[in-house]
Amino acid sequence: MTAQKERKAAPKSRKTPSSSGTVRKTTVRRRSRSKRSGGKKLFPFLKISAWKVWLGAILVAVAYILFFYYFFVDPFSFRWKALYRDEGYPSGYEVHGIDISRYQGNIDWEMLRNASIQSSPVRFVFIKGTEGVSIVDENFNLNFYQAKKNDFIRGVYHFYTPDVDATRQAQFFMKQVHLEPGDLPPVLDVEKAGDLSKEDLQREVKKWLSLVEERYKVKPIIYSGYKFKLKYLSDSLLNTYPFWIAHYYVDKLSYKGPWHFWQYTDSGKLKGIKGNVDCNLFNGSLQELEAMTIPDELD
Repeated sequence: MTAQKERKAAPKSRKTPSSSGTVRKTTVRRRSRSKRSGGKKLFPFLKISAWKVWLGAILVAVAYILFFYYFFVDPFSFRWKALYRDEGYPSGYEVHGIDISRYQGNIDWEMLRNASIQSSPVRFVFIKGTEGVSIVDENFNLNFYQAKKNDFIRGVYHFYTPDVDATRQAQFFMKQVHLEPGDLPPVLDVEKAGDLSKEDLQREVKKWLSLVEERYKVKPIIYSGYKFKLKYLSDSLLNTYPFWIAHYYVDKLSYKGPWHFWQYTDSGKLKGIKGNVDCNLFNGSLQELEAMTIPDELD
């Protein structure tokens, strides 16, 4: 009877939950709540899960790479080639040249004389002469002399200052620069409008061109950027002047009008010049380039 009573009493004791059972049930409940919460939080105070943070970071990185490529790499593939010493010169042109100023420092003209671009010799050199009514490029006289001595077809440009009278600028250029027969026509470099309207800028530019053309008996060359030309310097008269267009890092010009020279990079590399140099093409043959030069009957 005693043993049977003990056996009957045992099940009653199992109905009473033990302390260890309570701990196990509590642990299970905590684990289930942890699973429902989405895992460990990287930033608990923001209540953001780690995987969400990493996913967001990856998406931002991908978006940045696509943006950088679309706006800075693909449109300027020639620029990136130039930075890695593969200048990617446009093909299909036989007459190559450069333009220089004090920024090229002291040039080894003997080496430059034997330098080449796409296996073609450098035929012409444009040299910065003057700016405004008071600035003469500090290397102008040396570069002007050496270009002639080393048998380059040379030309000289004036950097136009929009807030100074164009007549005075033309007079200053002609006083400092003495072009000779066989030199390329003088160049007016127009890159800024300043406070001038389109009409005022065109009027002033025409003053400079007219005075210099009268002196040298040839139409001067207008140098400008692609967009600036379209915005400020396109009219029936200005379009009759030879155009030297600056349009970098493209293998084909977007400009649809007539042009004579194309400055296609400011990152050229040539023997005899330390650092970068602007490289140019002539849109024609060597004979056509020579035909553009200042005539022998110049006074």
